[in-house]
Amino acid sequence: MTVSRGPAPQTGPEHMPDGAASDSTADAAELLAGLGSSWTWILGSAITTLVPGVLILVWPEETLHILAVLLGLYLLVTGGFRFVSAFSRHEHGERLPGLLLSVLFVLAGVLCLRNPMQTIAALSLIVGIVWLVSGMLTAYTAIATKDLPHRGFVIGAAVLGIVAGIVVLALPTESARALTRLLGLWMVLLGVAELILAFAWRAALRKTLTDYPTGPTGPTATV
Repeated sequence: MTVSRGPAPQTGPEHMPDGAASDSTADAAELLAGLGSSWTWILGSAITTLVPGVLILVWPEETLHILAVLLGLYLLVTGGFRFVSAFSRHEHGERLPGLLLSVLFVLAGVLCLRNPMQTIAALSLIVGIVWLVSGMLTAYTAIATKDLPHRGFVIGAAVLGIVAGIVVLALPTESARALTRLLGLWMVLLGVAELILAFAWRAALRKTLTDYPTGPTGPTATV
């Protein structure tokens, strides 16, 4: 689940021996922070989860190879979304869970794509672990982050991810068809939850812009 706080404050370039490199790094971090705090970025992450889930539910009879590719691409792209979203947090300590989570998603995606003919049980194990850890880290971030808008929505989505991970890991692996449908169903539910969060985040950003005029001393956000 993508958690954002809002655009990082502009503190100006740091004075370092290599001024150009410092400015370039600061500009890149600022760009990532602005992008990751946009509600459209959360919306994109939701679509990344929702679309593969719908495809898996619509075509449950497709080969295991297709399922592994869909899951692998979903995990890789979601990892990219989470990497950018991590930079929307102001403090470096708050970014660490998001960065670790993005690495976990990418590694899991590589595992799915590296051996696409592995069993449904192996795929379920990979996705279940990712959802469980993702939900736990998202819940921790939501509780620890100060002034987080719609904290309840974020925690609710995190709990959904934890439950999804536990169910997928605990379910017997006797029926590949049943597990395939289960993975698709949970992806749809998680995608819908993130979709709701995206529009809730949009409302929060608009309220911020209404309460505080945009300008040199006011907040800026992409809505």
